[in-house]
Amino acid sequence: MALTDPLGDMLTRIRNGQQAKKDSVMSPASKLRARVLDVLQREGYIRGYSEEALGAHPGLRIELKYFEGQPAIKHVARVSKPG
Repeated sequence: MALTDPLGDMLTRIRNGQQAKKDSVMSPASKLRARVLDVLQREGYIRGYSEEALGAHPGLRIELKYFEGQPAIKHVARVSKPG
């Protein structure tokens, strides 16, 4: 199944993972997603990310970050919608 909004999908995975207090989440890999994760890491919103296999396809393991048990990202939303 093709994703119509791959960046929105990754942001939703991050948001859902933090609400569930997970240490990390997986997302399919792409150059765009990796560049966005570079910015999130540089700005201190995630601990980091690494490339890992997601089944038969490349994936990204995103290490989530918390401060005193609270998610580092309080709110995330797309400013520009696809299409």
